[in-house]
Amino acid sequence: MIIVDTGFWVAVFNEKDRYHESAKNTLSQYPYEELITTGSVLTETSHLLLKRSSTIYRGVQNQIKFLSIFQLHPQQFKLFELQATHLTRITALMETYQNLPMDLADASLVILAEELGEGRIFSIDNRDFNAYRWKNTQPFQNLFQRV
Repeated sequence: MIIVDTGFWVAVFNEKDRYHESAKNTLSQYPYEELITTGSVLTETSHLLLKRSSTIYRGVQNQIKFLSIFQLHPQQFKLFELQATHLTRITALMETYQNLPMDLADASLVILAEELGEGRIFSIDNRDFNAYRWKNTQPFQNLFQRV
């Protein structure tokens, strides 16, 4: 299972994104992998697809395409929901990485890696995901390849 960050989703679904081709190419290299993300990433991605699209209409269409993959292909695209029990750990992570800083979406992906026991990720954000550690010591393995 591969964790997916906001920037990667935006690149896949926004043809104007500078990493669009690289993200599509990376995704095509893992055709049988299950992809998983969090509700926080879903929210952030939807917001950025609307904000960064060339027109409002295009942004809404990109949001609909993005959200529909979770409904149309639930066996391949999974959604992890944070629980109230995760809040203490999220706060601790945000304090630890406040110099980056870490936002809720990124913290939710660290929680997800800890729950999965695995840190393979698609992320455009090399700086942060090279710094973040799940279970305090385990590095993420970023599978995104810029072309």
